[in-house]
Amino acid sequence: MTLGERIRVYRDRKLLTQAELAELVGVDKMTIWRVENGADIKSKVLVKIAKQLSVRPDILLGVAEMV
Repeated sequence: MTLGERIRVYRDRKLLTQAELAELVGVDKMTIWRVENGADIKSKVLVKIAKQLSVRPDILLGVAEMV
């Protein structure tokens, strides 16, 4: 599973749209779309996304097991 797929899974679990997550993180909606579709992401943005999804960044990166 890719980083984008893991973000999508956790976003769906929180019942958030891409636009809602983008607003919470402080980025454009297209940024979330791009990341979920395989684009690179800045570590600062990854940490903000993880915080909003209530998950550790290492889980989103695939270093640790998904919960």
